[in-house]
Amino acid sequence: MVSLTIKNIPDILYEHLKQAANAHHRSINNELIYCLEKTLLPSKLSATDIKDTAKLLRARVMAERIDTEEINAAKNEGRA
Repeated sequence: MVSLTIKNIPDILYEHLKQAANAHHRSINNELIYCLEKTLLPSKLSATDIKDTAKLLRARVMAERIDTEEINAAKNEGRA
């Protein structure tokens, strides 16, 4: 493995990194590696994973289907 020294990190960025590391029970080094991996490495989602996630999201917001007549009635309500 390669070692890397990072210089001139802004204080506010370092504080955020330190807080994130603490929240995730990781060292600052491991938190930084995690952030770099999430940012730079592509995620490997299969088509099935994407489809399953979409189904779960749709299920959370499913509403009854509205037909054209109901839409037109709602638009025309109060226009008379």
